[in-house]
Amino acid sequence: MSTETSPATQGERIRFAKTYICPEAREEVARVLASGWVTTGPEVAGFEHDFAAWLGIDHAVAVSSCTAAIELALRALKLRPGAKVLTSTMTFCGAVNAIVHAGLTPVLVDVNADTLMPDEATTADAARRAGGVDAMVVVHFGGHPAPVEEMAQAANLPLERVVEDAAHAIGTWVGEKPVGTVSAATCFSFYATKNLPIGEGGMVTTGDSDLADDVRRNRLHGMSRDAWKRYMPGSGWRYEIHEPGLKANMTDVQAAIGRAQLRHLPEWQERREELVSRYDEMLVGVDGIETPPTPSSGRHAWHLYVVQVKLEFGPDRDAVMATLAERGVDCSVHFIPVHHQPYWRRLTERGIAASFPAAGRRPTVCSLKSSPFLSTRALPPVKLTGSARNLRRSGIRLLCGLTRRTALRNMTTARTNSLLTRTAAKPIRLGVLQGPDGHR
Repeated sequence: MSTETSPATQGERIRFAKTYICPEAREEVARVLASGWVTTGPEVAGFEHDFAAWLGIDHAVAVSSCTAAIELALRALKLRPGAKVLTSTMTFCGAVNAIVHAGLTPVLVDVNADTLMPDEATTADAARRAGGVDAMVVVHFGGHPAPVEEMAQAANLPLERVVEDAAHAIGTWVGEKPVGTVSAATCFSFYATKNLPIGEGGMVTTGDSDLADDVRRNRLHGMSRDAWKRYMPGSGWRYEIHEPGLKANMTDVQAAIGRAQLRHLPEWQERREELVSRYDEMLVGVDGIETPPTPSSGRHAWHLYVVQVKLEFGPDRDAVMATLAERGVDCSVHFIPVHHQPYWRRLTERGIAASFPAAGRRPTVCSLKSSPFLSTRALPPVKLTGSARNLRRSGIRLLCGLTRRTALRNMTTARTNSLLTRTAAKPIRLGVLQGPDGHR
């Protein structure tokens, strides 16, 4: 696994992320292309088997995206039309769109100010405001394990009515259980920036064979038999449709990439944890920069490393991000709260869980990509002691990925210029980083 010298040292831009496809995956894709069968077929079945075995779950069904996975999983719960489904307001719009596309009603939930995802208290409050709910989509924000069982109890729901949005959570554990084995169904993403990147794709995992069959059938128009089964030697061409499904299948080309990438996932997860340790080391104690919490139990997948830029730091989040961008270092924001969007504002104005004191406050979140292809070897050790000014200097040097001796310039206040000036900095080498994460 190789890393690249920071693009800043080469006069290039440091993007938020860059998709890494391992050499074995490239070889497997060539093999599939040469086989003459590139759509859903034996490679997809193999990937489903491998992924289920990796998690220790009975069933895994490969689909076109995490968004499609959420819709298909919700449809498989057989809820009444218009049933109310809880989910976080601090999530990607696709997760909420999936609820609507399944014919259900989203009930948006405020978040815990530290973890940036709903907890038992905010879940109970939203369920009460909605007059009770029928199901819930639990979000593991950034890879932090959500308390799934406790949230289900707070919403007065059995786990059989809970679907997990694990777009960020390949490798997350909730207590002693890996995400993907806890609730009725769990939905994963293989988007280009995710911990297991394919480019596009998703997976539904479940221990319920009926639910798995429902998702498998409805990922391809509701057809009883897919093309591979119909066109195998000796097979018949007939099929039946008992309900309208989606066109949401994964191809064998995608699956070939996923199978090869999966073999590297454990080492990639270890590298993420190493990087997080360095981030924490260099940012702890910096006034106004709040680092993401580490879970007290379970395991964080560290898909994202999300800091909060507080008032005490001086410049606000947008000013910090603008200056980093000016210096050639891109960050991202996860997420614009759903209730801030015009379409969803109309929903919340009707009074369904319309209180978001945590998610609706001053924007502070800034995502630093947690990537296994960032190198920490060249990061000089920093002893975070002394004045608040020195602490800010040390912290902002990491935020910016500075590789030159020059200072950050053109911040919005004179105080900021004073805080960010550095007279000397050893080179910091950053590995590959890819552009904004926002698809599931």
